[in-house]
Amino acid sequence: MGRGAYALARVTVYVRTAGVALWWTGLAAAAVGLAMPGLTGRRIGVLAGAALLVVAAFAAFLVRRRRCSTLVKGASTAGKWVVLHDRAVTVRAWLRKRRWWLTAAFLAAVASSAALPAAGGMLLAGVGLGLRAKAVWLGSWERGNEKLLWVRPEWADGGSPAGKRVRGWATTGPLAGDAAPGGARRRPSAAAARERRPRAKVTAAAR
Repeated sequence: MGRGAYALARVTVYVRTAGVALWWTGLAAAAVGLAMPGLTGRRIGVLAGAALLVVAAFAAFLVRRRRCSTLVKGASTAGKWVVLHDRAVTVRAWLRKRRWWLTAAFLAAVASSAALPAAGGMLLAGVGLGLRAKAVWLGSWERGNEKLLWVRPEWADGGSPAGKRVRGWATTGPLAGDAAPGGARRRPSAAAARERRPRAKVTAAAR
């Protein structure tokens, strides 16, 4: 991964963010599309959309899966001077660079409802579902190995955290950063929650 100071962002946060964004964009487009009768009618459109959702989910889950496995096997331990990006920073950067792409995908899915109502939106939702499943798959590896997977943002920002520009992944311990295995927000442990809970004052009358 190189020497000296450099930044790292969580792999699963990238994958999960893409999945969530496409899932909700697809659902919104499908909801709008249902208001359009289309050339084939709503029933045929929804049935076709359901088939597209399943196919797209499997395709999104399987694409670059072998590449991900190769990067996982070749992952090296992160250097001492790395700067770990917070989950919110990674999510915000991904959404900011792809907001116009998501808008175009939403409009295209809605426009496709003129032929097949809701089908285009369900296709997008299927891609999002597959990416969320891939984030869960990577998260299960992180939990099983008690390591977190990271990638340099300048490599992943060009497309995918497993794209051709990515030279390798890095690993840290399971407590690094603020995102849990799989890329979701890290939930505080019960002990930490108890420590942060305000304690009631004991008055003289209660003693």
